[in-house]
Amino acid sequence: MPLTMSFLTQFAQRFGKFYARQFLPLLARTGLSMREINVLLFLANHPEQDTARDVVELRGLSKSQVSQAVDLLTSRDILYRTQDQADRRVVHLAITEKGAPLAQEVQAIQAAFGRKLLEGLTEPERTEFLVLLRKVLKNTEQLMEGESSS
Repeated sequence: MPLTMSFLTQFAQRFGKFYARQFLPLLARTGLSMREINVLLFLANHPEQDTARDVVELRGLSKSQVSQAVDLLTSRDILYRTQDQADRRVVHLAITEKGAPLAQEVQAIQAAFGRKLLEGLTEPERTEFLVLLRKVLKNTEQLMEGESSS
């Protein structure tokens, strides 16, 4: 089991570093941080989950990080906010027309990363890897829920 944990730890560290490196040219060009890119990607990939609370809960960022990112993206006309008609406390976020090309660019970088990551695997291996990864993620979620209820 220690060997398995070592592989998982190495994978998590290398994945995070390699993933972030894919965005370095874009970050330098735009002056955005990975925090802003993560919020933009979340909204681009999950348009039906469009509140800061959704980003916090589903992306695992802190409220302050999301708030700062939304403020900056809004000030640069990449995102806009609208109040919910039924509940004025809820604010919906959407990508502006000006922000759409940037959102598409970050999605393309993310997709290219995914292709690179799975390069060399056959289609059945990719399918099996994703099935197994979903199981591991589900186990992780259950373990975290168990900790929070303790």
